[in-house]
Amino acid sequence: MNLFFIVILVALILDFVLGLAASLLNLKALKLEVPAALDGIYKEDEYRKSQEYLRVRTRFGLVGSIFNLALLLAFWFSGGFNFFDQIVRGWGFPPIVNGLLYIGILALAYSLIELPFSLYGTFVIEERFGFNRTTRRTFVLDHVKGLGLALVLGGPLLAGVLALFQYAGPYAWLYAWGGVTVVSLAIQYIAPTWIMPLFNKFTPMEQGELRDAILGYAKSVDFPIKNIFVMDGSRRSTKSNAFFTGFGRNRRIALFDTLIAKHTVPEMVAVLAHEIGHYKKKHILRGTIIGILHTGVLLFLLSIFLDSPGLYQAFYMAQPSIYAGLLFFGLLYTPLEMVLSILMHIISRKHEYEADLFAVSTIEEQRSLTDALKKLYATNLSNLTPHPFYVFLSYSHPPLLQRVQAIRRVKSKAKVSGG
Repeated sequence: MNLFFIVILVALILDFVLGLAASLLNLKALKLEVPAALDGIYKEDEYRKSQEYLRVRTRFGLVGSIFNLALLLAFWFSGGFNFFDQIVRGWGFPPIVNGLLYIGILALAYSLIELPFSLYGTFVIEERFGFNRTTRRTFVLDHVKGLGLALVLGGPLLAGVLALFQYAGPYAWLYAWGGVTVVSLAIQYIAPTWIMPLFNKFTPMEQGELRDAILGYAKSVDFPIKNIFVMDGSRRSTKSNAFFTGFGRNRRIALFDTLIAKHTVPEMVAVLAHEIGHYKKKHILRGTIIGILHTGVLLFLLSIFLDSPGLYQAFYMAQPSIYAGLLFFGLLYTPLEMVLSILMHIISRKHEYEADLFAVSTIEEQRSLTDALKKLYATNLSNLTPHPFYVFLSYSHPPLLQRVQAIRRVKSKAKVSGG
């Protein structure tokens, strides 16, 4: 047992304990009645259903977390990482191929172990609460396509990173940073037209009142837009969403067909205004820059710890290797990643507030945004009273009550200044 062993073990347990505490507090924070400011969102039976959905998902998530932690610790303490490494080395391939096989097979094995959880979550829990529309065929194809993308895109990228750290010397992290950044930006560019259509059908929005209203709004805020797409979200779930993806000529806004079916035209314009707000406030650009910087820090720290014998001793490895070090560093990075995740959630929630306020200040019917948000949360059976600690740890979006209150404050200030 060495310092690396202690740090990683404590970090894994702390991460689990914090998640457990947050989940239990979140359940305890459930209220019998809908908050007054959100009255009218749920009927009584629907509100009870949303709370039961939270309880079921939370218990299921805790079971999964316990299983994953126990599996990792059992594999670690039994010397599984070294045992499998010796098997791969015995096949006689070069180091880079060994790395691809070692990481690839472990990742595939983990995905197969996780498969029953995914099946249960989709076809039992989501089915029970009326969300699931995924067929067995779609489920299988999604996993096969995901595996194919991992091989086609992830395989060469991983091979490049391993090769650089194996042969490029002290500046390998810098070269890897540049390569990963270029590949990541390229994927973002091609994703809307080449990757996302592998999983969903994107249909240009038809001529009509909604399209005219959206284009009219976009023109009013000087946001040139050509690509408004309707995504067949109903193919997998009744849940609704909208998102902005890509950049340059491949930039597009996608609206779930389930979203369009349940909202009025003014509400849809408000949802779109929120998404455009992210662009206007440069949230997407900031997120990209933060992601690039995060990758650079990660690779720099990796370059420091790859040559630490204690890291390999902590996992009972007979021989050090770049590929094993990459995996072990990922576990060592857990404490820092936990802190960075919290910071990213704080930034994300701030961005959501800003996008909401941009929308309210630019649409004609200001109430449309709050109406749209309430419908969206109700449709997805979202928790209306999450515990602050749970929000702090894991919410990328502010709770609905806080969003509605922030919007109302802006509207009140506008009335005062206008009067």
